[in-house]
Amino acid sequence: MLEKMGEFFDSRLDIYDEHQLTAIEGAREFYPFTASLLPTHPRARVLDLGCGTGLELEWYFRRNPTARVTGIDLAHGMLQALREKFRERDIELICGSYFEVPLGRNRFDAAVSVESLHHFTQEQKIALYRRVRDALAPDGYLILTDYFARTDEEEAQLRGELARLRREQGAGDDEPYHFDCPLTVPHETEALLAGGFASVEKLSSWGSTATLKARP
Repeated sequence: MLEKMGEFFDSRLDIYDEHQLTAIEGAREFYPFTASLLPTHPRARVLDLGCGTGLELEWYFRRNPTARVTGIDLAHGMLQALREKFRERDIELICGSYFEVPLGRNRFDAAVSVESLHHFTQEQKIALYRRVRDALAPDGYLILTDYFARTDEEEAQLRGELARLRREQGAGDDEPYHFDCPLTVPHETEALLAGGFASVEKLSSWGSTATLKARP
């Protein structure tokens, strides 16, 4: 059965951190690696899309304790857990969809998303990436660490399976449900470029997870 996105993650809050770090190939490497790519200057402004419990922030705040982070997530319980972890840090937390929350313009030195965006279509991502690009400072950038399909066939099969489950369960297209339907890296790159980023670089990979860096 498909579960609504926020409810899915909140119902697994007690096991989430351990699952992410132990069940995903390379997680104990890609979370700190992602953090190492974020800005280190004092009071750096970082937008975290789908921040969850802030796993990458554990490493990031060790490198930059004065960073100002805005985190957006659909799961209220996840945000509460993040707040408990980082009570002394400068964090603004927003419970909502990053497709709908206003991001502003020229506000952030960097944006980051880890293991979140693989639930959405290329069309949805293009619209989001336009907004993220506008929210970045002129020299800002986006770091995307996520799960990617290995082939076009895998991507199409997962997208078809999600469509089938939505039809069978009467789940509307506008409601976000938890189901992994990642793009391939080339298709993700296409979405970033269509969203207004000028360059996209693949920095590293671990199994099905890779880190991309996109610059305006």
